Amino acid sequence: MLSLENPKWNELSHAYGNASDIPALLRQLANFPVETSSNEEPWFTLWSSLCHQGDVYSASFAAIPHVIAALASNPQAASFNYFMLPASVEVARVQTGFTVPPDLELAYFESLKQLPTLAATVAKPGWEEPLSTSALAAIAAATGKHKIAELLLFLEPDLIPEVIEWVQSR
Repeated sequence: MLSLENPKWNELSHAYGNASDIPALLRQLANFPVETSSNEEPWFTLWSSLCHQGDVYSASFAAIPHVIAALASNPQAASFNYFMLPASVEVARVQTGFTVPPDLELAYFESLKQLPTLAATVAKPGWEEPLSTSALAAIAAATGKHKIAELLLFLEPDLIPEVIEWVQSR
C-alpha cells in the first residue's frame, strides 16, 4: 500500500488534477467520521475526486487500500461509504477499461479480497439498508461479479418490488 507520506501522491491524478490532497482526506478515515450521506467530508471529496461520474483515476487505486484498511481497523463502526466507494471504483475500472498502474496493482487487488470477510463481520440482523446493499455490492465487485455489483449500486430500494415483479413475469 502506498504510504500516505509517499511523494508519489503528487504524481497521481484524480478528477481535479494532482492527488496530493488525498492523503489528508484518507487520514481522516482513521477517526471513522459519523456521517449520514456521501455529502459530508471527507467522503464528499473522496467520492468526487476518485470516482467522478463513473470515471476513475490513478489515485483511486492508491486510495482504495487505505479505505479498506480503515474499515478493517474497526468494521463495526463502518458506514456504507467504506464498502460503496471500493465497489464503485472497481465497477468503474471494469466499465471504463482503466488499467491499474502496475506499482499500485498488488495492493489494490489484495485489499479488495478483504471485502467479503469485512462485510460478513459487519452483517447483522436489522442492519440498515444502505450498509447491507453496499456491503453486498462490495462482495460482488471483489469476487469479479461486476454486473451484480453494478445492479446493487444503482438499484433504488423503492424499485426492488418492481424488479422482483419484472423478473418473476419473464
